[in-house]
Amino acid sequence: MAHIVILGAGIGGMPAAYELRSKLPAQHRITVISAVDYFHFVPSNPWIAVGWRQRDDIVLQIAPLLQRKGIGFIASAAQSIDAAGHSVTLADGQTVDYDYLVITTGPRLAFEEVPGAGPVDGHTHSICTVDHAQRFWADYEKFLENPGPMVIGAMPGASCFGPAYEFAFIVSADLRKRKLRHKVPLTYVTSEPYIGHLGLGGVGDSKSMLESELRGQDIKWITNARTTRVEDGKMMVDQLDDQGNLLKQHELPFKLSMMLPSFKGVDAVAAVPNLCNPRGFVLIDEHQRSKAYPNIFAAGVCVAIPPVEATPVPTGAPKTGYMIETMVSAIVHNIAADLEGKPATATATWNAICLADMGDTGAAFVALPQIPPRNVNWFKKGKWVHLGKIAFEKYFLGKIKSGNTDPIYEKYVLKILGIQRLHEPSGPK
Repeated sequence: MAHIVILGAGIGGMPAAYELRSKLPAQHRITVISAVDYFHFVPSNPWIAVGWRQRDDIVLQIAPLLQRKGIGFIASAAQSIDAAGHSVTLADGQTVDYDYLVITTGPRLAFEEVPGAGPVDGHTHSICTVDHAQRFWADYEKFLENPGPMVIGAMPGASCFGPAYEFAFIVSADLRKRKLRHKVPLTYVTSEPYIGHLGLGGVGDSKSMLESELRGQDIKWITNARTTRVEDGKMMVDQLDDQGNLLKQHELPFKLSMMLPSFKGVDAVAAVPNLCNPRGFVLIDEHQRSKAYPNIFAAGVCVAIPPVEATPVPTGAPKTGYMIETMVSAIVHNIAADLEGKPATATATWNAICLADMGDTGAAFVALPQIPPRNVNWFKKGKWVHLGKIAFEKYFLGKIKSGNTDPIYEKYVLKILGIQRLHEPSGPK
């Protein structure tokens, strides 16, 4: 009998638990460990931040969901991992032994890399967690009584640019609905070398289409932006040219700001010798397996993926939902194969697919594969994306509630986008 421990209960961890339970014989134990006792649908955080959703709309208690499937659950943060001894020590003092460890922790939010940034000890907000989104909403309600300049964007080293664009447009749409848009100068500040880069070197017409949308909504922008520090009501930004030389220095006033931080690996994972790169992301082979520890697998944002290209201000490569889904599927097939004494053969499809809401319209992009040159490379916008994301939220939350193991992107998102099936796991059926 094997014990599979999953570290993290988010968009990667919960589907991994369900799929492992459905694929493995009943005698194998599965335990999920999470720092919090709830699952929340991260893509809905921008809606939480402007009051379009409530916390209870996107949050599910984990324990009863997993219990129904015969999966163990521990709500405690990992404090350390003994990779050689095959155990995880938790913040509550427990030690959990494992035969296989699946790391799906997501990132640590590295606010400390820009002095004055962050929603707790700093002067900027985040929408990376539901708690952060609620904190923005609380300040936004006060802001609406006395509006002023707002700065939205992404810090140096950020890798997840879609939500930053999404949030800028959602805030703009919300202010228009409230008849307050004319009182709020909006500036989009990003480490990307150009609008629509997205950490992917651009996708289709993303540059021209997003520039057009920003112009149409009177949102100013600064690219190649190296945010150096944030003070109360003031952001200092060095704008570089394409050769990485200082072009201009900006001192941007704001009454409210949301700046996505760069990511690092969570401390317990990053501290394991030979497991991670210098930023704490797990180094894996083509089968999602650690290069140093053959019984450790990883999926999602915690995985090390090199940038698509060098940029004047550092940018990372995003890990989107479809990519995470195929990573999880590959891990499940490879653990099942290992238990049967067979070699790992399943690989993930590292394609980037995203639905981004823009308040009353939306944008979708597809980069297949993520690193150019690509077989599919397009960027589209329209109200159908806005409606599609609303439906996707309900579909994904329903999947987590029910324990459905169907590949959600292949059954739902690809249908919306009119794309044929892209990934067939190569492991045992």
